[in-house]
Amino acid sequence: MTQQHSGAAGSLFIVATPIGNLDDISQRVLQVLREVAWVAAEDTRHSGKLLSHFNISARFLSLHDHNEKQRAASLLQKLQAGESVALVSDAGTPLISDPGYSLVRLCRDAGVKIVPIPGPCALIAALCCAGLPTDKFHFIGFLPAKSGQRQQVLSDIPANVGTLITYEAARRVKDTLADVAVVFGDERELVLAKEISKTFEHFCHGTAQSITAWLEEDPQRCQGEMVLMIAPPADKPDDDIHPAAQKTLKLLMSELPLKKAAALTAEIHGEKKNALYKLGLSWDLAQE
Repeated sequence: MTQQHSGAAGSLFIVATPIGNLDDISQRVLQVLREVAWVAAEDTRHSGKLLSHFNISARFLSLHDHNEKQRAASLLQKLQAGESVALVSDAGTPLISDPGYSLVRLCRDAGVKIVPIPGPCALIAALCCAGLPTDKFHFIGFLPAKSGQRQQVLSDIPANVGTLITYEAARRVKDTLADVAVVFGDERELVLAKEISKTFEHFCHGTAQSITAWLEEDPQRCQGEMVLMIAPPADKPDDDIHPAAQKTLKLLMSELPLKKAAALTAEIHGEKKNALYKLGLSWDLAQE
């Protein structure tokens, strides 16, 4: 691993950095950051402090949401000239709700070698400690800022995708919990992880209502980085869904996509859309 490759393109390293505790940095990350020609950073000031802590000097270029497409082209030129580049975000793994997609796509299409340097990722760290199902999960990223749009996004997610994981800003977390209760009901099991790997790390398990109450007990709890996890719906036996609703669902499925059929059946009979969707999906799978 060197800065220059005689006659060959450099490598693009996708480098995961600590999300809080600096002791989580790996020796491989430190080696890469010392040896690359350039560090492409979401915030050069923030990443500069990280490298300074480890006595690493680097040439920085900014790469963020507002300049990525333009900056990606210049970075590709550097890579094709033989200079290696490390891509870092402010914390955690680049591209996971952070910039980098355009650069990676451009480099892939140009045949540049792309090397993952694994490390911290908030969604994985949160999920493995939450006590929720991990065999299937669906990462939503950041939900929309407006309540109506949040509810629409949540409503559009099928019931069979497993545990839902979203990042949320502290200033919006209570509003998001309220929308989760509207869409999934207040009985749905949730886990809120905050400040992972930091001094005030905490996992709060409960319903939307009980977690909101916990947050309101102390205003400082509504601070910091947060990961919200939503458990899959509890299995509902077919006989818990009214026979008339099952009949309607079967009729509509013969003419409409399952998602639309479940939504219409829910509206007609007052059943839960996700339960109807899951039931219809089980019928489809049984016929395969």
